[in-house]
Amino acid sequence: MDTLLQDLRHTVRGLARSPGFTLAAVAALALGIGAATAVFSIVNTVLLKPAPFPEPDRIVWLQVVSPQGRNPGGSPAKFAYWRGQDDVLQHVSAFRGGRINDTGGDVPEQLRWAQVSADYFRLFGAPIVAGRAFTVEEDLPNGPKAALVSERLWERRFDRDPEIVGRSLSLSGEPHVVVGVVGDDFDFSDFGAAPDVWTPFQLDPNATDQGHYFTVAGRLRPDLSLAQAQAALAQTTGAYRERFPDVFPDGEAAFGAEPIREMLVRNARPLLLVLLGAVGLVLLIACANVANLLLVRAVGRKREIALRTALGAGRGRLVRQLLTESVVLSVVGGALGLAAGVAGVRALLSVSTVGLPRIGPDGALVAVDWRVLAFAVAVSVGTGVLFGLIPALQGSRTDLGGTLKEGGGRTGTGFRQNRTRALLVVGEVALALILLIGSALLIRTSIALNAVDPGFDAANVLTMRTSLTGPRFETAAGVEQLLRTGVDRVRAMPGVEHAAATCCVPLEGGFGLPFIISGRPLEDGPFHGGGGWVTVSDGFFGVFRIPLRRGRVFTDRDIGGTPPVVVINETMADRYWPDGDALTGRLVIGRGVMQQFADEPERQIIGVVADVRDAGLDTDPQPRMYVPQAQLPDAVSALALEIAPMGWTVRTRTSPGALSGPIQEELRLATGLPVSDVRTMDEVVSRSTARQRFNMLLMTVFGGAALLLAAIGVYGLMAYSVEQRTQ
Repeated sequence: MDTLLQDLRHTVRGLARSPGFTLAAVAALALGIGAATAVFSIVNTVLLKPAPFPEPDRIVWLQVVSPQGRNPGGSPAKFAYWRGQDDVLQHVSAFRGGRINDTGGDVPEQLRWAQVSADYFRLFGAPIVAGRAFTVEEDLPNGPKAALVSERLWERRFDRDPEIVGRSLSLSGEPHVVVGVVGDDFDFSDFGAAPDVWTPFQLDPNATDQGHYFTVAGRLRPDLSLAQAQAALAQTTGAYRERFPDVFPDGEAAFGAEPIREMLVRNARPLLLVLLGAVGLVLLIACANVANLLLVRAVGRKREIALRTALGAGRGRLVRQLLTESVVLSVVGGALGLAAGVAGVRALLSVSTVGLPRIGPDGALVAVDWRVLAFAVAVSVGTGVLFGLIPALQGSRTDLGGTLKEGGGRTGTGFRQNRTRALLVVGEVALALILLIGSALLIRTSIALNAVDPGFDAANVLTMRTSLTGPRFETAAGVEQLLRTGVDRVRAMPGVEHAAATCCVPLEGGFGLPFIISGRPLEDGPFHGGGGWVTVSDGFFGVFRIPLRRGRVFTDRDIGGTPPVVVINETMADRYWPDGDALTGRLVIGRGVMQQFADEPERQIIGVVADVRDAGLDTDPQPRMYVPQAQLPDAVSALALEIAPMGWTVRTRTSPGALSGPIQEELRLATGLPVSDVRTMDEVVSRSTARQRFNMLLMTVFGGAALLLAAIGVYGLMAYSVEQRTQ
């Protein structure tokens, strides 16, 4: 211990006498370790932290696995079947999120809402601070209208009334009895914003519907491993196929399970691993730079080392002293890098979270925990040993007699004498070149994405949503009347060019349904194909300026009671009518998949419009069907509105920001309901490419840092070589 303290004191004095060297080495290490810590803090939050639920490794997402990929959606029929697999699963639960209107106050407001089955709270360990969870009877079709509220809503809406249980809460015009309060300790952040209110799903246990519009999760039985559960679920697929032979016609799809954390981070894992690899290269370059500085410093200390050797210091003692210096440098650099890295990643994520899961709004959940601290310490000590070992070994090996006899003149040095330093610089340049090439490719990708035609004009388009659920909107006619009133009032506003309503704003997701082409024989399976399904009001194509290729688009005469019609995109027309005219075709959409589509009529194709890249600017357009909202069967309209709030889209003649407030107020007056999710289409498009821009930004920063470090390394080597050749 005394020897170690002596080495530390000697190291501190030596580094203090060489402030230029110390600052250069610490700055390089702080840059490398800070970048590594910043990226690792994101990796830790997204990939390593366990989900905040009891025994999270045993909670699994239930899904269908096929050669085409994994489908994590759940249908009423599949949920009922999975809930019966008691030998494999416990607490199987269905849930989905959305928004619902609180209509009990003077002014209606939108609440974050979740529909859940009875076992949901037990599965995820939600704390019930007052009352109870849902009963089995409340979760049956036509069961009592019950609700649980969050502790936040209990405080804000009911002033923490101790008699909250049994009070009535009006949700979308229907009274619900509050049966319990969910504590704020329930961490739902992994799935997005926490709900304000929960209501029972009330799915039919005998349902045959195959539509996927919610999520199903369950807990593995304690005596089963994940592999055993997956094998057991796959084996049970045969019984389900016998009951529903048209669901898996190819015979290759099977039921499966995936751990909850893997499901949440699947899409983010490749990005984070690439960033971790890139920042590792930056750290290696920083290490090579500091190793070069230490090699130069060791040459300048040859006489000191020779004198210490002459006084009896062994080589091991000298190596330990030199390694102590490198470790002290790395620890100081690591401490500064940890602080800079955490601050830097917070600043970066406050600009854009790029859709990364589990990090919270503006990256609020990215924090320093024991894993990040352990990583910073391990990297600091590891880099100290890594970049200090070669200089320590070389510096401790000296010709005692020759060194002590040397005068004050300079000795000539060439590549052979400096090959270690030269190899380090060559390595730095090579690593920097790798990062710069990667940055250039990502910049090229970002530029190419910005040049992609999305199929619509996003300029001066404002979007917002209104939740239309409850008895008032059980019929398509009631919905159409409200939409017509809202759209007409907005169209009449000064500065508004077009207005329309739709279920699905481009680039914000949507529905998918199979279809049958009337009069065409079926060959493989019960349907001819599938595609996106979008409900719109007249004026939708004008709002987004989607070009019409053939036929016509909807008008205000395409309403209930008129011949059912549909508009398709070019991709669908080319794929299913390659040699014919799609305008002669008739479609039956969704019938046979869900009970709600039992009354879906046969629709005449009246128009073909240009493709829209709804799934992303980097994804090829897929078949898409547009249906008039006014012609939906009542059950289909109600289901679509339960799954997603209705979207309003408005094209203005000037920047939509100035008209946003008046438009929202006009819609509130027209509908009596609040609006939410107000954003421009430019913001929607920007959000869709945020991850690519994030990749480009980080890789550019890493590439620039690597280039700077490599340039410093080359300069240092050349400057030292010149100095050694100067008499």
